[in-house]
Amino acid sequence: MEAARLEKSVEKSPAMQGLPAMQRTRLQVWFIRVCSSILIWTCLVQLVAVGELWHPRLLTGNPGSVKMSANQEGSLPTQPPLAARNYTSNGFLKVSCNGGLNQMRSAICDMVAIARLLNLTLVVPKLDKTSFWADPSNFEDIFDVEHFINSLRDEVRIVKRLPKRFGRRYGYQPLVKAPVSWSNEQYYLQQILPLFAKHKVLHFNRTDSRLANNGISLELQKLRCRVNFQALKFTPQIESLGNKLVSIIQQKGPYLALHLRYEMDMLAFSGCTHGCTEEEAEELKRMRSNLSLLRYAFPWWREKEIVSEDKRSRGLCPLTPEEMALILQALDFSRDTQIYIASGEIYGSERRLAALRDAFPRIVKKEVLLDPEDLRQFQNHSSQMAALDFMVSVASNIFIPTYDGNMARVVEGHRRYLGFKKTFQLDRRRLVELLDLHHNRTLSWDEFSAAVRLAHETKMGQPSLRRVIADKPKEEEYFYANPQECLCEATSCANLSPVGNATMSL
Repeated sequence: MEAARLEKSVEKSPAMQGLPAMQRTRLQVWFIRVCSSILIWTCLVQLVAVGELWHPRLLTGNPGSVKMSANQEGSLPTQPPLAARNYTSNGFLKVSCNGGLNQMRSAICDMVAIARLLNLTLVVPKLDKTSFWADPSNFEDIFDVEHFINSLRDEVRIVKRLPKRFGRRYGYQPLVKAPVSWSNEQYYLQQILPLFAKHKVLHFNRTDSRLANNGISLELQKLRCRVNFQALKFTPQIESLGNKLVSIIQQKGPYLALHLRYEMDMLAFSGCTHGCTEEEAEELKRMRSNLSLLRYAFPWWREKEIVSEDKRSRGLCPLTPEEMALILQALDFSRDTQIYIASGEIYGSERRLAALRDAFPRIVKKEVLLDPEDLRQFQNHSSQMAALDFMVSVASNIFIPTYDGNMARVVEGHRRYLGFKKTFQLDRRRLVELLDLHHNRTLSWDEFSAAVRLAHETKMGQPSLRRVIADKPKEEEYFYANPQECLCEATSCANLSPVGNATMSL
């Protein structure tokens, strides 16, 4: 019928009336074909859009099997997928992640678990662009978004964007809120799920530590692991360069990845100034004051004064490069140990690395190993640079973080998952005490070295139960550092024998 109307309108047009009959007929046929093609193409595009929105697996086909990156040693334990789900979505969950790369990574895992628990459709998360790092990267700039959606398609429905009817153009405003930190399943079922009956769309504007470490069903704990270890795959560009970097390092022999968290932001956040000059300490104090004005700042950043030495004595400061030189020597690492520095710019630059480099000359960094052209696309993208350090740290023979921040904990959990690869959990409180005793000559070198080794005999990533502290979730062991539910079939991993943790050498 549409074609017939088009034909009649063409015949009646003035331009057609002045042409010979045969030429007019050919033009009519040509015009109708063009219009019909446009109409069919428009309908096809609309069908594809609707199909992707409501049932993405109709068009995406079967995803390929999850492949392990070349930078990972051994093979990933396979987490069997849950049974395919056929349910009516209770609403849409939007999330805006906050923090650095690994804080956002663990938050994404939590949000997927919450979406499954509440039968929600998850919108691909938005990444933080307003924090100290000011990284403009979107989710698809760091993670393979198609793999993320497809690998979870039988467990959680994930879409790239909200349907148009929930957009601002149509006057719709989602409910924006931050869930209560460290909440269990009952909180989300009783407090959050009823909100969807009225609002249909909820926007979580903070996602850090919003799901409890413990007391969560085994099904959801295993889902958190599947997201972390299988669904969150870096983009091909990041994986390619990360694998290249690992290959360059491994060609020179085994290596130790040292996450030296002695960067300006860490020192300003923590108020730790041990080893800094007076001018540097004042600069960090000013930076801290400026950060306290930002909307994402934690309340304790607003303290008027922080006594750095007091925090250091309680093990709350990152270890300095000079301290790490002594600790690595005490742990009996040889002078020719290859050490990869996994971090951003060290505060004080090469001056602060001098003692560490003097003790261990084979120090390497990505900025030196890679051609500047290789890193050009990652410049001013701190999360993408952190992804490279993450890959190198996971692949290393030994991993040692100087501070238990988000990267240290997430890398530790990943290495446990790959077979309890050797990871030192430095007892900073004990180490600071020993360092001070050695500096004031109360402890000889042999006594200091023996005490350091003794303090870490059971702190090298061996299988262990996650430490639970009732009513103190911030102080108990982090789920992503030791996801014991995903590491063995038994209810306890305590009887598993350690893999490759018998000695401290590379």
